[in-house]
Amino acid sequence: MISLNDITLTFPDGDERITAVDNVTLTAHPGTVTGITGPSGSGKSSLLAVAATLIRPDSGQVLIDGVDATALAPREATELRREQIGIVFQQSNLIPSLTAHEQLTVMNELGARHSRGRRTAVAKRSRELLDAVGLAPHADKRPHQLSGGQRQRVNIARALMNEPSVLLIDEPTSALDQERGASIIELILRLTGDLKTSTLLVTHDLVHLPQMHGVVTLVDGRIVADPPRTASTPLRADLGAVAS
Repeated sequence: MISLNDITLTFPDGDERITAVDNVTLTAHPGTVTGITGPSGSGKSSLLAVAATLIRPDSGQVLIDGVDATALAPREATELRREQIGIVFQQSNLIPSLTAHEQLTVMNELGARHSRGRRTAVAKRSRELLDAVGLAPHADKRPHQLSGGQRQRVNIARALMNEPSVLLIDEPTSALDQERGASIIELILRLTGDLKTSTLLVTHDLVHLPQMHGVVTLVDGRIVADPPRTASTPLRADLGAVAS
């Protein structure tokens, strides 16, 4: 589970500071996808960076499975991020020379302890995840041999390699057409349910919001309201939290 409690983040602007995130509180529970939406410049990606422990907020807490990430030393935060957080960036940033399978297995080599002894298990998990995202037949293809939607699926599978309890996703459909974007959202919802991750998903695409378990809207760094709902999809109403 991830809880953001009274998060405020500012950036310097000459002699003043600009508030990017203003006293935001929300919670995502295991097995749920919480959408974060709002206009450009509203603080969505900044909030996600705080949740990912990539930026330390001015004030507030980031609780990941009960651990306050804002109180950790940089090395401890890196360890927490490596072991418990999966991050899907807007661009897939795949390594051109590696196959889809290798994009996943290389994660085992990036600073993790005892990586050599885990290689067999890591290779097995890579194959399982590629199968889960529908890319088992394309495991040996390199990025230039994959479509945009397929590259984003590799990106998602790669973020799940460390079996994270928290999954953070930034604009996963921005470079895709509507059909491929819808399939990516369906994939994220399915994997979140299957793997019981607590997922925060930043999106500008309002058409996907009714599928989320909860939605918050940011304007000028503050949560302002829930977006409209459909009769068939219950979204929780409280502005500060998303309950299971």
